[in-house]
Amino acid sequence: MDSSDIPKKLNTGVIRSVIHNNRFINPKRLLDFFIWSETKADNNFNDLDLLSLLVILLCNSNSFLPARDVIDRMIKTGKTFDVLSSVVECYRRFDGSRNVAFDMLVERYTKMGFVVEAADVFLGLRDVEFFMPSLLSCNSLLRELLRTNKIGLFWKVCDSMCEMRIEFDVYTYSSVIDAHFRIGNAGEAKRVFLEMDEKGCSPNIIVYNVMISGLCRVGLLNEAVHMKKSMSVKGLVPDNYTYATLINGYCRGKRLEDAKLVLSEMVDEGLKPNIVAYNALIDGFLNLGDLEEAFRIKNEMVCHGLKLNLVNYNTVLKGVCKAGKMDKARKIVNEMIRAGSQPDARTYTSLIEGYCRQRDMVSAFKMFDEMKKINLVPTIVTYSVIINGLCGSGNLDQANHFVQEMISCGLKLNCIVYHPLISAHLKEGKVEAARRILDRMRELGISPDVFCYNSLIIGLSRENQLDTARNYLDDMLAKGLQPNAYTYGAFVHAYSKVGDMKMADRYFNEMLCYGLTPNVVIYTALIDGHCKVGNLEEAFSAFRCMLARGIVPDVRTYSVLISGLSRIGKMQEALGIFSEFCEKGLIPDVYIYNSLITGFCKQGDLDKAVQLYEEMCMKGTGPNIVTYNILINGLCKAGDVEEATNLFHGILKNGLTPNNVTYAIMIDGYCKSGNLIDAFKLFDGMPLRGVTADSYVYNALLDGCCKEGNLDKAKGLFQDMLIKGVASAMSFNTLIDGLCKSKMLLEANHLLEEMSEKQIFPDHVTYTTVIDHHCKAQNMEEAKRLFLEMKAMNLAPTIVTFTSLLHGYNMAGKTYEVFSLFQEMLATGIEPDNVAYCAIIDAQCKEGNLTEALKMRDEMLKKCFPRRLCTYDTLTQAQCAKQDFPQALKLLNKIGEAGLRLSFTACSVIASGFQCAGDIDKATEVLDRMVSNSTSLADLIDGNQKIPYSEHSRDLIKQMA
Repeated sequence: MDSSDIPKKLNTGVIRSVIHNNRFINPKRLLDFFIWSETKADNNFNDLDLLSLLVILLCNSNSFLPARDVIDRMIKTGKTFDVLSSVVECYRRFDGSRNVAFDMLVERYTKMGFVVEAADVFLGLRDVEFFMPSLLSCNSLLRELLRTNKIGLFWKVCDSMCEMRIEFDVYTYSSVIDAHFRIGNAGEAKRVFLEMDEKGCSPNIIVYNVMISGLCRVGLLNEAVHMKKSMSVKGLVPDNYTYATLINGYCRGKRLEDAKLVLSEMVDEGLKPNIVAYNALIDGFLNLGDLEEAFRIKNEMVCHGLKLNLVNYNTVLKGVCKAGKMDKARKIVNEMIRAGSQPDARTYTSLIEGYCRQRDMVSAFKMFDEMKKINLVPTIVTYSVIINGLCGSGNLDQANHFVQEMISCGLKLNCIVYHPLISAHLKEGKVEAARRILDRMRELGISPDVFCYNSLIIGLSRENQLDTARNYLDDMLAKGLQPNAYTYGAFVHAYSKVGDMKMADRYFNEMLCYGLTPNVVIYTALIDGHCKVGNLEEAFSAFRCMLARGIVPDVRTYSVLISGLSRIGKMQEALGIFSEFCEKGLIPDVYIYNSLITGFCKQGDLDKAVQLYEEMCMKGTGPNIVTYNILINGLCKAGDVEEATNLFHGILKNGLTPNNVTYAIMIDGYCKSGNLIDAFKLFDGMPLRGVTADSYVYNALLDGCCKEGNLDKAKGLFQDMLIKGVASAMSFNTLIDGLCKSKMLLEANHLLEEMSEKQIFPDHVTYTTVIDHHCKAQNMEEAKRLFLEMKAMNLAPTIVTFTSLLHGYNMAGKTYEVFSLFQEMLATGIEPDNVAYCAIIDAQCKEGNLTEALKMRDEMLKKCFPRRLCTYDTLTQAQCAKQDFPQALKLLNKIGEAGLRLSFTACSVIASGFQCAGDIDKATEVLDRMVSNSTSLADLIDGNQKIPYSEHSRDLIKQMA
């Protein structure tokens, strides 16, 4: 046959025909023929229909191994859907009697690593009427889907099994329970566990172990222990895996003493702890930083005849490196080599990370080079550790170089690599560079994780770019990422810091809506924000909410509450919180004491402030320089400069150094008490203490000199400030005010011009000061010029600026300017004050606009401004000028009701008016009021004669007549 022409005629059609026509003979012979045909034709016949026929025939005759090999060949050469369709069609056409072919198809896809395709085949067969998968095949697929974390497909396969009414066994249930725990659904896992008994499927040791492992994973350790105890009711005995799982769970929950008790119980039960159990304990103590206990357990492990393997050594090494014990780490490496365990990439990665933590990048690079020399390929974790170390050291250029090296080595970059790069750029304030890194990740097909987004959101929030930060949060949500407490905490912190509590509350509530629990730091930020805007009710509402959620306030929380109450003067309430704080056994820090001392100093209760100072010293909470500054400032403001001086001298005795603020307060105190000699002594002694005087110190001295009228000294000090570059707008304002008060207006003007030359820009205080004094000196043209110059510099005039000008123009008799300026003031949105109203009323009266003047008077009264005698004097004289003496008398009565009295001139004019009109009774009434409000005639006229009785009023009228 080999020598005939038959091999030349072999093709797919011929082979299919031969196999089809002989399908009732031994299928193994048909398979042999197929293989022989391929050999002779020197061709691979990968026809799916032909291969499917062979599979069906082989399975029908129980020739499963050869069938498996054919299926493997089909999987390698054909598309999943095509393979499945072909097998189904052949099964139908050629009367397949064993649907094991389909189980085998699913099983081979799974074993060859094509888990998704295996699930697709399984799901594709559910509508095939003759397909009923074996439970073994289903369980195998479910296990593999779990192992590869294909949870979505897992549930689809489970649902399909239910639709086909396939009864679950213990292995199916164990997989379902495990899946529920993997997605954090402990409640559903427990429900399924209870359902097993209801359906007559008694849990075995495997199911119990899955339950215990799952409960430990979600932190329900007490329930896991209870589950272990309930095993005995079912006649089951915990095995090594049970105990090792509990030990690992306790270690992850940082309940290491409980883990040790489980280990002891394990030994008592006659079980030998394995390497896994010991490794969990060693790792747990190392994570807590308890190296001594970790090494004790390591030695105990060796005593029990267990030899440390590479995993154990790497666990110990990682913990030692994390603790920064690099000398000990090198000894462990030497020990492991002597024990026959050769360091691997994980070993060197731990060493590199340890050196990076210590910012010893030279040693880190030495380890990196060493691992390369012994042909250990650095992993993505190794590179990530180095990049993180470089970012932490601020060496961003070299970090980027290592990123490029990773790419050239063919390593796939991930979020772990990019996250430290983003964080490092944000730490240096390079927000845009950090954003470009995130964009680059997307270009490379790397989806940023929560940590990358959080870094950007936190960085942007710190820079107050909150709208951009919100865009990234929306992007997170759109991508299905779950924000955490740090995400929302960034917004709460940022908005609370700027006082936008409406937005801070919004993000706080949004956080709660997502089921996230705010931590003590977030609550404290929210409370602090409400306190700073003076909303103590909301602050305490947040505090109560915090307590209700079982979150324990820390020192910082109490500190912001006490500070908030102290800031608004609620000192008794602040002391109440302070007492509650101390009753809880918490130790007040210096910031809490400083808040209380500040509050009492503001209220002028220096005795209580000093009492708190003495209490903190007695309790060992050392005062800092801020404490001294607060007390010294309080004493100086209370005028007790002597006691402030004693406290100042006590600073050095307590090992502290006065700072610029301390000197500024003391010097200002001396100056305000008129003691310029001691102020300058203190100033001259500053260099000896290594403290350089700043603008605040100089300004305090400058103000003192100006108030004492010592302008020569002030000018000398000011020139010194200019030379040293510490002169500010306040310095110029202080000297300008001093010059103005000394009537040196020309010199004040020159100083104003000099400000611009020195690149120090005048403010509204500067201009208002000079304008006010020019108005008082009736230099109205100069005042007007300065006013126009002020507006040209975009400096908004204040009410003081306008009232100075209104008063000046009114005194100069320029009523038109008064009216114009008053309208301009109203147009700028500035509400008139008492002085402004007096000026405009006086100007209206001068122009005879009595109706307008009275209208202004009524407007003034509606705003509850205090009544001023000069205003009524002006109005009365204006009414007298119009011969309206009855209205003048009404005003006089209103003045009396207000406890005021008109001048002699106004009263004389009213009395004379009534006398001339022949109304002697009214004239007498006016003079009676004059006499009742006076004790001497000197109050009425410029003489000294006493007028003790009102009956002399008629005689006085005769004199006046």
